[in-house]
Amino acid sequence: MASSYIWIGLGGALGAMARVGIMRILPSFVLSVPFKVFLVNILGCFLIGLLTEAMAFYGNVSINMRHFLIQGFLGGFTTFSAFALEFGLLYEKGSHFTAIFYAALSVIVCIISFFVGLRILRLFIQFLS
Repeated sequence: MASSYIWIGLGGALGAMARVGIMRILPSFVLSVPFKVFLVNILGCFLIGLLTEAMAFYGNVSINMRHFLIQGFLGGFTTFSAFALEFGLLYEKGSHFTAIFYAALSVIVCIISFFVGLRILRLFIQFLS
């Protein structure tokens, strides 16, 4: 069990470094879209789909390698890839409504949470001033 955490941590560190490296060479915005994050999310989702299918097809990938690549590297590269995996697994199992509900709810609640966090900190700073 402890070795899984080491593999996830190592993969996560490398994934985060890869994200920063890729984002440094990309333009910040293309057609007013934050291109760096958009491209990293697309790439991460593509890679998690590719790796998930490859691991299912070949089946002989060690659990440590799965942890390193999926939860570690791609989790550090972009957490959106983990979200896409959960959505994809629900959809592939035939739970189409649940998958769509999960996606819509995740996007809406996460964006609302972002703004709630901003507002709480702004109110706290105003209170201290």
